[in-house]
Amino acid sequence: MHSHLSRRGLTRGIIAATTVATLATGLAACGGNSDAATTTGSAKAGEVVVGQASNGAARPTTIKVSEVKSISAELPASLRRSGRLVIGEGALPSGFPPLAYVGSDQKTLTGSEPDLGRLVAAVLGLKPELRNFTWENLFVGVDSGKVDVAFSNVTDTEERKKKYEFASYRQDNLAWEVPKKSTWNFDGDYENLAGRTVSVSSGTNQERILLEWKAKLAKEGKKLTIKYFQDHNSTYLALASGRIDAYFGPNPGIAYHITQVANTPNATRNAGKYSGAGQSLQGLIAATAKKDSGLAKPLADAINHLIQHGQYAQWLKAYNLSNEAVAKSEVNPPGLPLNNS
Repeated sequence: MHSHLSRRGLTRGIIAATTVATLATGLAACGGNSDAATTTGSAKAGEVVVGQASNGAARPTTIKVSEVKSISAELPASLRRSGRLVIGEGALPSGFPPLAYVGSDQKTLTGSEPDLGRLVAAVLGLKPELRNFTWENLFVGVDSGKVDVAFSNVTDTEERKKKYEFASYRQDNLAWEVPKKSTWNFDGDYENLAGRTVSVSSGTNQERILLEWKAKLAKEGKKLTIKYFQDHNSTYLALASGRIDAYFGPNPGIAYHITQVANTPNATRNAGKYSGAGQSLQGLIAATAKKDSGLAKPLADAINHLIQHGQYAQWLKAYNLSNEAVAKSEVNPPGLPLNNS
């Protein structure tokens, strides 16, 4: 995601938020990369099944998608000859549902990110081949040519543009989680936090933002109370008991948790989102390829085809991530500035 610190912090928030449910991730921590299964089930030609083996993180959905020859013709000749698209994920050692993790069958690399990679590969007429790495080794894989493109929750930043080219596909958002019965909403205005008690994970980008708002409110004579907990189980117990009003964290992790507790007495809901890049810029998650690889445009065109024909919306809905939709995939859109990337 954003910076080295904040990306780790936000991903840590996503991982921690999933500890309230048991997922069979099956990933070993001993290696830098892993050749997890690249397909799910026995999808027919012209179909991609998203959310398979997701263990409740998604609604399995069959999406019809076929090669668009006018788009696949844009690919570099070497990639067309290979007939495959090597997709990198930075989900070792333990994954981060609902984005990327080893599924309930103990072998399939599943989640919203690899599933979008599969959909894009279908539009490009290529066979998807997924490879799983630690976050740091994911970029080594792209740099070395072992990976054609990373679909791994990578934030578009100006710093990264020195080495990579991007095709955006999802908003990079933080979110507010509250009990389902709560009437409070963020509504995009930090003033609505006055008098509230909020939990956030220490050392994260969202903590930095929340502390800035707390300072602004203090100057106005208003109080925002921030509470920290050792783990997310404790956070959610505090939310259920009313000791905190809201939890502020990464939108994907919150979307996943809302799905997990939907039919329980402690059901929660999303009370608003906020760009992970701050007020002045909408952060974007993007497919990431080596700079000057010639992949950004065909990737963006493939994503836009999926947007225009409804498959993109089906993919997001399956993972409860519709609130991170973009209207259009852009090649190298404005990213986090150098002073915050």
